[in-house]
Amino acid sequence: MATDITENAVQSPIGEINKYDFRTESKGVFKAKKGLNAEVVNQISDIKEEPDWMREFRLKSLEIFESKPMPKWGGDIELNFQDIYYYLKPTEKQGKTWDDVPAEIKETFEKLGIPEAERQYLAGVKAQFESEVVYGSLQEDLAKKGVIFTDTDTALREHPELLREYFGTVIPPHDNKFAALNSAVWSGGSFIYVPPGVEIEFPLQTYFRINEESMGQFERTLIIVDEGAKIHYVEGCTAPMYSSESLHSAVVEVVCKKGSRCRYSTIQNWANNIYNLVTKRALAYADSTMEWVDGNLGSHLTMKYPAVYLMEPGARGEILSIAFAGKHQHQDTGAKLVHCAPNTSGQIISKSISKDGGRGSYRGLVRVEEGAKNTKCSVVCDALILDPDSQTDTYPYIEIMEPDVSIGHEASVSRIGEEQLFYLMSRGLTEAEASTMIVNGFIEPLVKELPMEYAVELNRLIELQMEGSVG
Repeated sequence: MATDITENAVQSPIGEINKYDFRTESKGVFKAKKGLNAEVVNQISDIKEEPDWMREFRLKSLEIFESKPMPKWGGDIELNFQDIYYYLKPTEKQGKTWDDVPAEIKETFEKLGIPEAERQYLAGVKAQFESEVVYGSLQEDLAKKGVIFTDTDTALREHPELLREYFGTVIPPHDNKFAALNSAVWSGGSFIYVPPGVEIEFPLQTYFRINEESMGQFERTLIIVDEGAKIHYVEGCTAPMYSSESLHSAVVEVVCKKGSRCRYSTIQNWANNIYNLVTKRALAYADSTMEWVDGNLGSHLTMKYPAVYLMEPGARGEILSIAFAGKHQHQDTGAKLVHCAPNTSGQIISKSISKDGGRGSYRGLVRVEEGAKNTKCSVVCDALILDPDSQTDTYPYIEIMEPDVSIGHEASVSRIGEEQLFYLMSRGLTEAEASTMIVNGFIEPLVKELPMEYAVELNRLIELQMEGSVG
C-alpha cells in the first residue's frame, strides 16, 4: 500500500516500502475534463446510461455540494476541487476472469496480490481501477443461495428496485458536503445483498486503486444484510505517490436487519498526497450486530468517522479503529454510536500513533436518544506519541437524553517509556526494533480482529512506517 517515498526509501533497493508505490501506464477509454460542473455530471450519467431518477439525484447533489461551506472543524482542506479529474473509465467492460482484464491493469493487481488472495481465502473479489470496477467474481455456491455481489453501477441496471429502495437512505446527499460530492459523481463501489439466514463463511473483498495523477475516486458501497444473515467484507486501497493532490471521497451505507451480523474491515494506506474524506454509516435493527474495523495509514488528511445507528432493541455496534500519522499527515478519525432504542449496546476502541510531526485526532460521538433505556456503551481512546514534534487531540462528544443508561469513557495519552525501551534493548533488540514491538503491542486489539493475511499485512505496514524511528 502506497507510502511516501522517503529519502531512505529512494536510496535503498526496491523493497517492501515501495511495493505499492508504482504507476501503471494505462490509457483508459474515456477521461472527463478536469474540474467539476453539471456537464461532467451529465457526462458520467450518459456514459453509464442511467435512468432519469439517478441523473436528477446526481445534479441535485451537485447543487447541495456547491451550496454547502467547507467544514470549519477537522483538518485543513487546501484542495482545489477544480484541479481534479472526476471520472476516468479504464476499460470498455468488466472482466469475469483475470484474462479479460487489460494486461497492464491485471499486472497492477497481481503486484498487489489480489488474485492470489482471491484463490486462497476470499469468497469473492471486486477490483476497482480509477473510476470503474474492472474485475469481479463470486463463489458459485453463494450465487445459488441468492447472494448478490456486484459493483453499484451494475446493481443499478440489474437490480434497480432493490438498489433504489436503499440507495441514499442511510447517508442522503445533504448529510455533509462530501456525501453530496460523492452523490454527484459516484462511480463503482460494491453492492452486496445477503438473503435471510445465509452466512458467508469467507470474506468478500473489494480493492480500490488510484493510478492517475490528480485523480478523484468516488466509489459508492451499499450492503444489505437480511434477517439472520452474516457477512465479513474487507476493503483495501492504494495509490502511487505524485507531487499533486488527489481525492478519495467514498460513501458506504450498511443496513443490518433483524438478527444479522456484518463486519466491515478496512485497511487504507493511501499515498501521502491523498485527501481521504469518507462517510460510512450503518443502521442496525433488532438483535443485529454491526462491526467496523478501521485501519488508517497514509494520506495527507483523513476525515473518517464510521457510525452505527442502533435503531431497535437488542442492536449492538462495535467500532475498532487505528490511525497512524507520520510526517505531514493528519489523521482526523473517530466513531459515532447513536442509541435510538432501549436495550442497545456499543463499544468504541480507538487508537492513534503519531510520529515525525504527524497529528492524530480522535473525534467521536455517543448519543442516547430519549427513551433508549438500559443503553450500555463504552469508549476507550488511547494515543501513543513517538516524539516531541508530534501531536494528538481528542474531541469526545457525549449527548445523553435518557437517565437510565450506563456510559463509560476512558482516554490516555502516552509516550514510549525509556524503561520499556531499556528492557527490550537489554534483550538484544535495536532501539527501532524495540519501538516497533511496542507499537505492535499497542495496536494488537485491532490486528487480532483481522483475517490473518490482513493482520500480517498491517504489522508489516507498521514496521515500514516505523523505519527510521528512534522511539
